[in-house]
Amino acid sequence: MAADLAALISAVRTSPGVAAKAEIGLVSEVLGDADWLTGPGDDGAVVAGDGGSPLVVGGEAILPSFVAADPFGAGVAAVTTNLNDLAAMGAWPLALVDTVTGPRPVIRQVLAGMRWASGLYQVPVVGGHLTVSPGPPSLSAFGLGRSSRPLSARAAEPGQSLVVACCVDGQMRADFPFFPSFDQRGERLGGDVRLLAEGAGQGWIAAAKDVSMAGLIGSLAMLLECNQLGVTVDLDALPVPAGVPLAQWLTCFPCYAFLLCVPPGSEPECLRSFGRRGLAAAVTGTLDGTGQLRLRSGEAAATAFDLMAESVTRLSRPGQQPPP
Repeated sequence: MAADLAALISAVRTSPGVAAKAEIGLVSEVLGDADWLTGPGDDGAVVAGDGGSPLVVGGEAILPSFVAADPFGAGVAAVTTNLNDLAAMGAWPLALVDTVTGPRPVIRQVLAGMRWASGLYQVPVVGGHLTVSPGPPSLSAFGLGRSSRPLSARAAEPGQSLVVACCVDGQMRADFPFFPSFDQRGERLGGDVRLLAEGAGQGWIAAAKDVSMAGLIGSLAMLLECNQLGVTVDLDALPVPAGVPLAQWLTCFPCYAFLLCVPPGSEPECLRSFGRRGLAAAVTGTLDGTGQLRLRSGEAAATAFDLMAESVTRLSRPGQQPPP
């Protein structure tokens, strides 16, 4: 049965995760225009190394209500989000640091969650800042990685295939739009996040974006808006966890899900690489120069975002030429 595209598009565009991304534009208002490689623009930024491979840095703040409700889970999320961001830029993760404030029992649980997750991913937490206070807790974490060939949204081009690669084993949380796969993947997650660095180095990934709080379609719009590209996403080809409604999958934050721009001819190697790890991956469309992010199911198709006229993050400037 074909999906109700109008309802799906409404769910995507009105989701809190997508709405929140518009505030990112404040960064360029204060710090200057984005260039999508050295920042701001992509998940992290490339900085000069010591003569070796470039370093990639990034950071994430965890939703305060999540920290208060589930401090251990927030600590896990702080690790996951940073490592996914580094992976989306083709970086091998090196280390994490954190900044955490709040009551001592909450901080203890946050740090316990970070320790547990860093063990799964085999990436150390090497330092940070801690302040015990009676106020509401807060948590931010920052990641450092190294990449032989950094990935950037600037490298996305018409003619590349859109591959969605993800873990569909898990169970949706009831209280937050998060799909965890920690129990199902365990320590395999360490190799999972490093797979994108392998793909970048070998050339079968040109650009990537992790699926975050903006959900799969909102995150895809963030990837495409840099070069004002378009794509028709074949929802019927999309990997979806069993028992999870499509609208919920399109608007949640999965533990492991990436949008990959794959050069023509490299699709078989990309799909094989994820398949060998027991991860789901499928070609779901071909990038074009229209700026129209469309959804298709059966014979029906509809536009979710017109990136020639709008920007999800307000980092891009619709109507102007994309960056070189």
